[in-house]
Amino acid sequence: MKEKTLSAKLANIRAGEYRSDQFIIADAKDADMGFGCAAPGVNRATNQFHTKAHYLSAMEAMCRSGLIDIMLLSASSAEQLSGQSALDNSGVTTAVRMNDTTDIWSARNSVYREHRSVPFSSCNVSTAAELCNLGLYSVTFSNNLNADLHSLECYKAFRYEAREHQFQHFLEVFNPAMDVGIPEAELGFYINDMIVKALAGVTKQDMPQFLKLQFNGAKAMEELSQYDPQNIIVGILGGAKGTTRDTFELLTQAEAAGARVALFGRKINLAESPISLVTLMRECLSGSFTPEQAVIEYHNQLASQGIAPDTELKADLQITDPTLKR
Repeated sequence: MKEKTLSAKLANIRAGEYRSDQFIIADAKDADMGFGCAAPGVNRATNQFHTKAHYLSAMEAMCRSGLIDIMLLSASSAEQLSGQSALDNSGVTTAVRMNDTTDIWSARNSVYREHRSVPFSSCNVSTAAELCNLGLYSVTFSNNLNADLHSLECYKAFRYEAREHQFQHFLEVFNPAMDVGIPEAELGFYINDMIVKALAGVTKQDMPQFLKLQFNGAKAMEELSQYDPQNIIVGILGGAKGTTRDTFELLTQAEAAGARVALFGRKINLAESPISLVTLMRECLSGSFTPEQAVIEYHNQLASQGIAPDTELKADLQITDPTLKR
């Protein structure tokens, strides 16, 4: 079995020996736990959703590419791919989403995201531990005493269960989907404080391996990434697909502000050529391309592959995420 890249990269980051080639990239293909049938994306030829089989084949292809360090899956996907050579013979670490809080419930015509997040978990540690040794646990703070207390109590219970099985995890912290009475410019600092508060009473054996959170601007990310870099390694989530320029800008701006992990779901899965996209993400991290140059090169690669871009080049070169314009 090929040696996994994740543990060595985490060790180097904690030792203060980070280089751009040590940046950790995860392909987050756990969207079936939030979006249901829409998770695999749309077949551009038929305008119908891809099947689960297509979703699994895309996971295997990305593992074979050698471009990523983590493949984040639902437990059912991890079980279906268990023992597959694409995973076993790659340097990729399998991870399972351990909880599906209600703010990721995104069924068509649903209204769940209009409410505060409520903890829920379809999976349990004992089952996940048979498939892998890394899981994602998600928390959303909403500036509400009872809701946040309940979320932290559930996270505490998960950590104790994980300890019993010597199961490692990383912690995802979403921005609340609803207005929680905090100005947008200050939300990132509120989340920073809540993360540090949540982990201050956690000892090393129970600490998350790294974090996954929304990019709330360079200042907030710099503050958190510099706070305790040996113990709190900061990673970013991708969010909505956006433009290709958004993808490369998010990656480079976050890395410059101290992020050392990127966990992108829709940005990778909904791309016209996911492997070309991730290849150019690595090139942006190395400094070989600026984000703008990478978009142009991506379109050149699509043309060479005979793939029509979803967005014409001029529009795809635009930054549309307001946070990336700050």
